[in-house]
Amino acid sequence: MPTVVRKTRETLMEVRREILHAVSWQVRSSVWSPPTDVYETEGAYIVRMEIAGMRDEDFEISVEDDTLYIVGSRSDLPERRAYHQMEIRFGKFATAVGLPAPVNVDQSRAEYQDGFLMVTLPKARPNQIKVE
Repeated sequence: MPTVVRKTRETLMEVRREILHAVSWQVRSSVWSPPTDVYETEGAYIVRMEIAGMRDEDFEISVEDDTLYIVGSRSDLPERRAYHQMEIRFGKFATAVGLPAPVNVDQSRAEYQDGFLMVTLPKARPNQIKVE
């Protein structure tokens, strides 16, 4: 099961810079973003990403302030081939999802099954919000 972690500001700034670069230079960038749904239940925010052909260890999931970051890489087959149609993306991917309210990162969980990564971020109750 992938793990949701709280990262240090320095490492997240590097990830944020890469994501912003990918968005700004989409035509030249090899970084892509898989289809992602974000929805809310009574007790949590759910992020569901469609990304087949992965393993748990292929994902890096982190939360900084009000943003969830998911990065990873999907490997291509090593054989040489001539495509007639190519729609499946490979290589490095990154997604940043803004969270509408504070979440309890310590109780968050991620599960990868049947080609979908599901990240569940429980909503923080007012007494769980840390002021730093």
